[in-house]
This record gives sequence, structure tokens and C-alpha cells, in this order.
Amino acid sequence: MAMDAEQITVEQAMQTMTNLVQVLKAAAQDYHNGVPSGLSDAEYDAQLAQLRRLEERFPDLVQTDSPTRRVGAPPTGLRPKIRHPIPMLSLANAYDEGDLGEFDGRLRRFLGLPGEAIIEFTAEPKIDGLSVSLIYEHGRLATAATRGDGSIGESVLDRVSAIGDVPTQIKDAPDFLEVRGEVYMSKADFAALNLQREAAGESLFANPRNAAAGTLLRKETVSDETGLRLFAHGVGKLSERLAPTQYDMMQRLEAMGIAITPHIEICLGVGELLEHYHSIEALRSGLTFDIDGIVYKVNSLDWQMRLGSSSQAPRWAIAHKFPAETAWTRLVDISITVGRTGALSPVARLEPITVGGVVVSNATLHNEDFVRGRDSAGAKIRGGRDIRAGDLVKVIRCGDVIPRVDDVDLSKRSEASLPFTYPTHCPSCGAPARRVASEAATYCSGGPSCPARNLEALKHFVSRQAFDIRGLGGRTIELFFTEGRIRTPADIFSLKDGIGETLAERKGWGEVSAAKLFNEIDARRRITLDRLLFALGIRHVGRIAAEKLARHFTTWDQFSATAHGMAQGDAEARSNFESIAGLGGVIAESVSEMFADEAFIASSDALVAHLEIEAMAPNAVDGPLAGQVIVFTGKLETMTRAEAKGRAESLGATIGVSVTQATTLLVVGADAGSKAQKAEAKGIRTIDEDGWQTMLASHGQS
Repeated sequence: MAMDAEQITVEQAMQTMTNLVQVLKAAAQDYHNGVPSGLSDAEYDAQLAQLRRLEERFPDLVQTDSPTRRVGAPPTGLRPKIRHPIPMLSLANAYDEGDLGEFDGRLRRFLGLPGEAIIEFTAEPKIDGLSVSLIYEHGRLATAATRGDGSIGESVLDRVSAIGDVPTQIKDAPDFLEVRGEVYMSKADFAALNLQREAAGESLFANPRNAAAGTLLRKETVSDETGLRLFAHGVGKLSERLAPTQYDMMQRLEAMGIAITPHIEICLGVGELLEHYHSIEALRSGLTFDIDGIVYKVNSLDWQMRLGSSSQAPRWAIAHKFPAETAWTRLVDISITVGRTGALSPVARLEPITVGGVVVSNATLHNEDFVRGRDSAGAKIRGGRDIRAGDLVKVIRCGDVIPRVDDVDLSKRSEASLPFTYPTHCPSCGAPARRVASEAATYCSGGPSCPARNLEALKHFVSRQAFDIRGLGGRTIELFFTEGRIRTPADIFSLKDGIGETLAERKGWGEVSAAKLFNEIDARRRITLDRLLFALGIRHVGRIAAEKLARHFTTWDQFSATAHGMAQGDAEARSNFESIAGLGGVIAESVSEMFADEAFIASSDALVAHLEIEAMAPNAVDGPLAGQVIVFTGKLETMTRAEAKGRAESLGATIGVSVTQATTLLVVGADAGSKAQKAEAKGIRTIDEDGWQTMLASHGQS
């Protein structure tokens, strides 16, 4: 996906930026909601940096919901929402000594410190958990919420109150105290939980962080026996200051009975920070909980106040990430798996090797270009070295994400080895494989009739963020699929008719478990539109896109009518679809393709007949510009593009990316492109920057 921002065309930039936004938002949503993601921290940061470069080069194409403008991920919608008194921001990252030196230099310049002055920091392990906010009022735990998107989280008071490390009453506390920390699960409790889930036929959690998030957000009552724990790492809003320094403040929290992050040390200057970093790195494997780096904070709370924050991160803190863990092993074979969208993905079958304390026998190879030693634009990666069966390869595991092959040692390659030949047909159904021009992936053209694709789509359909049917884990779905009991989602809702009387007699089942499964299925006959759209497995339609679609169309009938229209070439239907802010042509094309497939139409029609689909209320937007869709083009002199869009959104407007029939106003700055001509041709109102300033002033902004 990597491209040079200086050489890329506008069309390529729009496509690349759309893809990057979708991938990054999906990864952020997965991370903050405890769902496994194949994107490592380093890969996420690299793609985020690429998106920032493209946005700087093409400001007209910046999407209003770009991950560069937001923190965290939207709440899941499963629990009541809570607005944080003070936003819960992310941390900037450092990966080497150079990054750390730049951080120290920025602090010095901002604070106006002389060269010989040494800044005092605190250094503490970065717990790999789920961020939460706890609010104590007059010493009583009153509110607990997840971070969510940084501004709004979800209530988890009932869950957090049951965690042994969290006191519900504290003494000697301010009248209002907001404690911030990480909910985590120990490595031992994580292993025990997965053993229980495996015995119950449920899907396994990928790592302790996902297990903690999944346990915290689930519907059942949580008790201390679940293994959830909490470490506090700071505070938010306070009615009075606890101490003059970060270190003393943390000691005050501990004295109140709140568990704080262990191994906190005071360090003088960058040299001592690095010493502490390496000492904790050496202890990492022996810790009972997962960490992925060290967090450095300016110790003086007065200085923290002066330094303040950007829109995404405090200026007085930074996370120094640990490098990925690596090992070398032999690549036995390269096999192709078929995903739920039909993507043919290469997987490395390895001689088992221990990487970071975990035995690894499989690793991702991403796509055809990666195996060939190229990126999607044709530029060399790894110096152009391809990957072949029999090679000695370097396996990398960053945190607890899916391991990947990172490099190959050509000096150990056999002269008899041959380049890997990517399949031209699907290995499951034999249909021709085709590559989408704008993507790096190759897809099976067999559609929903492909057995492998169908099976993976069913696993996705019953997953937690889709229909969330407990008892239908991956192994159970595979069994019923092999038997022919479940081949389409609709079959799930008629399963009781076929095996309702005999399931309890099967090995591993009983009357209680069988009844529980059928009750779970019946409970999911009522579903919200956004979860249904996500569950259908349409390519590029993740949770965020599904909610946007559901809020726009509000009902299944309206969505399906537009989708059918697009599939039949209806230009008005496509224009309606592409007018949805934050979506566009890529998702429109995926929906069109899906609804042009007769097998998918038959499957979805049969499914909908079993369901009661809850309509979604459109986004409630207040303000004098509510209902307006505003597009900005060209350079603005009096404010940044992001500020202008933020002002418009604060007044209730929706920000468009391109000029469409839905656009109601175009604001034209200097050096504008072709959007002004398009707006004129469509009869859309156009104003210059002075007109924009006049409009703001008329609504109380200037």
C-alpha cells in the first residue's frame, strides 16, 4: 500500500487514503474492543505516518473521520455511554534513542530550559491492557468507563466494582477524584481461561489483553474469579491536587488502597531513562502480566500543566516501545487460505520456533507482492528478496499479534529452490482468482458458493461483534458445516428444526448446553441493522462503516433497495450511497458486487425472513448548519483545513470529501482544483474564504 506522496496521482491518493483510513479504523476498533487484529503496533504506526504524509500533500482529500484526527475507537454500542470529564488521550511513541532525544529536546525548547538543565521524569512499564476511568465522589466509586474514542466511553461500573484491585470506598481522597488505569489479565489467568473456553468449544482469545477486554465488556456478571486486575497509572479531573509531582501523586493513590503500576522510578535525564528501559526489558519475560514498553512522564505537575496536550496526546509523556521479538527458522511450505471475503492469503508453514515465549508454527505472508519482495506500487521491500519454501526466514512477533515473516537469508537458500507461484484459481472451489487493481489482495471469484469462503463467513457471522451467538464457536461451526447442517446464515435459525431433539445426545453436549445454544439463537432473531450489515461480511464494511450505513438508511429495506439499484447500474442509487460522509466508491463497489451475486441475494433474503431488524435512528445533529454538506477546496489563509472542518462540524454540518449531488456548499480557498468547476456545473453554492468567515461570524464564531 506504500506509495511516494510526491509521485502519486490524485486518484491514487484518494484510493490509498480511503484504504488506509478503513484499515486503521478497523485495527483501532479491534484493539480498543479486545478483538484480535493482524496489524502490529509498528505496522499501524507506519500506515498512520503514511496517511499523515498523504493528507499533508492532498489536504482536499482529508476525511473528517480520519484516524489522524481521532483518539481510540468509537464505543461498541453494547453498554451505556459516558462522556469523560477530561478527554482520555493516546500517547506519542518512541522507538529508539533518537526518538527519545527528540522528545527531550522538544520539552527543553517549550520550557525554555538551558542546555545544562536536566529534566526529572518518572518511568513505568506500559501495561498492555484496556484503558479505563474510575470516578470517586466523596470517596465512593461512582462511575467506571472504558476509554472509547477518548471523549466518550462505555459504562463498566458493575464489572470494575467486582475487580479485587479496585476499592469501592477510599479514605483521605478529594471530593472528586478521577483515577485512570489499565484493566489487565495475568498470563496464568489468561491460559486458564482459554483452557476453559476450549473445553466448552468456544473460540480462544488471542492474548491476555483481548481476554481482559472481552471479559470486561461481556454481558454476564463478572466476578473476581475472572482474573481481571487493574493498575492505576495517573489521574484525570480532580477537585484538588494530590501532590506536586507525578511520583508523589502515584504514592498518594497507593496509600488510598489503589493498586498502581509497579516498577515506577524517578529518572534524571535521557541516560537514566534508557537504563531503566533496558532493566525492565530484561525482566519482561518473567513478569506475570504483559507489557509492551515503558512510559516516561515529566515528573513536575506544574510543568505538565505548562506543556499541555495536542488534540491526540499529552506533550509531557511518551511511550518507549519494546522492539518486536524475532527468531530464525525454516519455512517448510507456503499455503493459501481463503478468507470470508474470498481473499487468497499466503501463510508460512514453519518449523516450530519459540518467539517471545510462544511456540510459532504459522506466520502471515500478507499477500502476493510481499512474497515477491515488492510493495503494492512495485517498489522493492527487503531489497527485492522473494520468499520461497525451504528458505531460512526471520519471524517477527510484535506484542501478541499474529506472527509474520520479516526477512529471508539468501545465503542459506538451496540452488534447487523455485519462486512461489501464486494460484490463478481458488484452492477451495476452483473458480478463477482475480486481483483488484486498487488492492494488493487476490480474490476468489466464486462468490458465496465457495466452501472455504462460506465457512469463514459463517464464523464471522456468529462472532462477538456480529450476531454474537455463544456456543457456535469455530469448531462447532466447522462440524455443522461439514455435516451440511449449516451452509448459510439462515440455516442457523432453522437448526433446531433439524437436530433439536438429538443434539443433547451427541458427545460433548447435554440437555443444558443444547437448550442454551437454541436459546442463544432465538435471542439473536432480533438484531440492530448495523450488526446485521457487519455480519454479512461485505468487503470493506467493518463496524464503523456498518454503523454509518445503518444511520444513513435507517432500515434494511432502504439499504437493500439502494444496494440492488447500484448492482443494476442505477446512477441515482450510487450517488445516494456515495454521499455518505466517510464512505465512498470503494465500499459502494463492494456492496454493488455483493448484491449482483444471486447466491448472496438468496442467502440474505432467507436470513432476513428469520429476523426482526431494529431500525436505526439517523445521527442526531443540532446546530445552525445541520443538514448542510460542506466541501472545502484549496488553501485557507486564516485557519488550517482541520480547524475549518472542525468549526463546520461544531455548527452541525457534515463534511464531504468530494463534490456530489449531496453537497450543499463549497468553500474555495487559494490554488483550488477542479472542485469549483464541478460545483458550478451541478449548481452548488460556492463561497470564498471571506464568505466563510462571514458565515462563521453570523453564527457566533470568528
